[in-house]
Amino acid sequence: MSEQENKIIEVSLYKPEYKSMWDNFVSISKNGVFLFYRDYMEYHSDKFQDHSLLFFHEGRLVGLLPANLKGDTLYSHEGLTFGSVISNSEMQLSTMLQIFKVLIKYCKENNIRRVFYKCIPYMYHSIPSDEDLYALFRNGATVIARSPCSAISLSEKVERSRERNKTLRKAKNNGLTVKRSYDLKSFIKLVEDVLMERHGAKPVHSWQEMELLMKRFPDNIKLFTTHQGETMLAGCLVYESKNVAHAQYGFNSNEGTHLGALDVVYDYLITDYYGKTKKYFDFGTSTENLGQVLNFGLARNKEGFGARAVIHDFYQLTINE
Repeated sequence: MSEQENKIIEVSLYKPEYKSMWDNFVSISKNGVFLFYRDYMEYHSDKFQDHSLLFFHEGRLVGLLPANLKGDTLYSHEGLTFGSVISNSEMQLSTMLQIFKVLIKYCKENNIRRVFYKCIPYMYHSIPSDEDLYALFRNGATVIARSPCSAISLSEKVERSRERNKTLRKAKNNGLTVKRSYDLKSFIKLVEDVLMERHGAKPVHSWQEMELLMKRFPDNIKLFTTHQGETMLAGCLVYESKNVAHAQYGFNSNEGTHLGALDVVYDYLITDYYGKTKKYFDFGTSTENLGQVLNFGLARNKEGFGARAVIHDFYQLTINE
């Protein structure tokens, strides 16, 4: 049976006057999260050359691609954890194939030689949304990175390892308490100290940037911290979407590591705060070098809470002449 449907898709480069249209589409999409709202994407607009695209069929918006341009490569989007073609419940395979046909034509006309495409893991989808994976396959895209996220299905009974249970008992015996906090400055300072001491690195966000984002998205970005008395020992900054609570940053101080302070935060979030309101708790990845290197200790800690792998794929689509 041959393919017959050939929808005419038009593509437009994002402009500020499209902001309301863009945000409204994200809000009704089947695979969009708050990261794709323009107020989030543009907080670091000085670091990336935005090159986001909108796709229209007969004047109706049918898809968005959050993207930035660097040299001759279009990235979906370097400033975001992921960013595929955002679509709504009306998306069909034939439409997605036409979107990619138009995307490739657009790239050729604008001397873009490759597209680096970061897929949205399925747990963030409201309903099935893998039409883009088929379109990538049909156009010869190749997987160049595969990074497993460690996630817990909150609808299932979570079995912690004996090691995690032992650490939790120790933490509770030390009188540690968890609370929602707004002290981003102290938490990011803790993150900076830990990253510099253990890895010689810096966090992606400054506390000022994080404070700006939390003010813009108070229902989506939340900080939870562990204390002994008045002393902050650990914390977890959560990015909350419709289905998933994602641990964007989770860090222990040296004293917190000894007392099991971060485990107490995770246990509270998984068992109490999100246990009945979200489908998944996502600890994030434990890999480096585009998934080629696994931090076994970090992955084991997450798996000790009952987390298992959800794959986050990165594709490269080469634009041939």
